[in-house]
Amino acid sequence: MMASNVQQNTSLFVKLCSRGMAVSIFLLCMGSFTLSNQVWALEGNEQGQAKVTGLRHISIHVLELEKTLVLYREILGFTLADAKVLKGAGIEGMLVMKLRANDLEIGLSLTAPEYMHTIGPVGNTNHNHFMLQVNDIETIGNKLKAAGYALENENYATDLYTFFTGPNGEIIGLAGYE
Repeated sequence: MMASNVQQNTSLFVKLCSRGMAVSIFLLCMGSFTLSNQVWALEGNEQGQAKVTGLRHISIHVLELEKTLVLYREILGFTLADAKVLKGAGIEGMLVMKLRANDLEIGLSLTAPEYMHTIGPVGNTNHNHFMLQVNDIETIGNKLKAAGYALENENYATDLYTFFTGPNGEIIGLAGYE
């Protein structure tokens, strides 16, 4: 009985040590990363810096309306806050439904019938994206361009919005308006 307890305790100790070793290695690596990028970390905390200030909205292009509404309303508990049909070039006939859960708002967009089964890249109104609120879109847009990102709206400084594709294929919107 005692030998069994010693064996179990030894096994547990080995597991904890190996996990502790992995955590220690991870923390050492992170420490190296933090130290080698100390200037970058300090710049990120300055007052008045151009940065993201919040999540503006999440927009999901709907392919199956009934299943989508069951998921978001019946299962996840969102409520319908608003719905409207859009007019204008590239958005004519698009149904946009705003759903809310507390302070989170998502938009479900159902395109006109001729575009029903398409999800487009940046520049196409039928794309899944999230929109970030920023405090200085011109500075951030300029930094993105300098880093090699293609911005969908080159008039972002005036129009106060743009979209771009992130390194993982995610479509990110930036909004400089309230």
